Amino acid sequence: MESLYRSFRARLQLTGLKFIRYLYSEIHWDDRLIGIVGARGVGKTTLMLQYIKQKYGNSNEVLYVSLDDLYFSNHSFFDLAENFWLNGGRVLFVDEVHKYINWPVELKNIYDVYTGLQVIFSGSSAIGIHLQGADLSRRAAVYKLNTLSIREFIAMESGQQFDVLRMETLLIDHVKIASEICSIIKPVQVFNRFLVSGSYPFFLEAKAQHLERLRGTINTVIENDLFAIENFTWQTVSKLRKLLILIAESVPFKPNISELSIKTGISRDFLMHLLDLLDKSSLIRQIRQVGSPASILNKPEKIYLANPVLMFALSANRQPEKGTLRETFFAEQVGNRYSLQVPVNGDFLVDGKYTVEIGGKNKTSKQIAGINDAYIAKDDIEFGLNNSIPLWLFGFLY
Repeated sequence: MESLYRSFRARLQLTGLKFIRYLYSEIHWDDRLIGIVGARGVGKTTLMLQYIKQKYGNSNEVLYVSLDDLYFSNHSFFDLAENFWLNGGRVLFVDEVHKYINWPVELKNIYDVYTGLQVIFSGSSAIGIHLQGADLSRRAAVYKLNTLSIREFIAMESGQQFDVLRMETLLIDHVKIASEICSIIKPVQVFNRFLVSGSYPFFLEAKAQHLERLRGTINTVIENDLFAIENFTWQTVSKLRKLLILIAESVPFKPNISELSIKTGISRDFLMHLLDLLDKSSLIRQIRQVGSPASILNKPEKIYLANPVLMFALSANRQPEKGTLRETFFAEQVGNRYSLQVPVNGDFLVDGKYTVEIGGKNKTSKQIAGINDAYIAKDDIEFGLNNSIPLWLFGFLY
């Protein structure tokens, strides 16, 4: 166990506090069992280490471990928790839980046996099914860490801080808010940079190679994370990769499930399951028609890649289409905080109330004429007017 402490101390020493993700202030850190899930690369590990550094410093009552560490090739997760508790440990941070085969059962046993031990764990967004299966969903307070917002992207790039907006406030006061922001930065320029290199915090570490790094991250999600979670065969992993590429070449994708089943060689029911896993892994986003039940057995109306940067990473040397980039940006930034559906008229229905049409600066209200609470999110403008709102402003919701 000494090796785990040494590794933990080394990582803690390298952890910076200059920029902290939005979720830090939303987590109720005193709960006994806390789960932090999210896409690979969004900063779950850093968030936990930042909390340790600020709250506990070098206290021996806290320990951070990753369950993919070689230590666990001949030691169990439960035994580690027991040893840690008996030696005065009180707060255990556990990373990459989905890499450990029996983690749901052992985590439940740790929770039930060591009632004075607090456990904070992190893993892939797709582990939710195992939380349900192990009856952990009612024990754990689970939070999802989303990809970066434009607001956070600006804070990372320049250190400039802006307030988080509520949707209602944005829609009502967008002219005033945009004016205040535009007096400090050039948001259209930031927006265009964000489309190519935003979403993942590692853009600052690998500016020249960030797309290559993202492609590696995608492969890791498919080949390692989902493989570990679902115990796939390598043949299924290959089909899953093919499915993602087919979607990437067609977004926004109106799926023909029968045709997609033939192209990938996957049965309809299993195909729907794989689409659900890709969605839970934050590689795609499925959006259903208004009135359609939210079930994996019901096909979505549209499928987007989860964020614009993925479009560039998977574009096979093609420049992604601007209109699709706009819609994908809106689906990411708004969909990370509010529910989205496909309405009869317009591109998106937000929280079952606000109809939004996406377009360029010359977009008219024709498609949403006569609809209450309808708005146009326009690209390439700094300021809006009435129900026309700058598209970039929807990146300040978290």
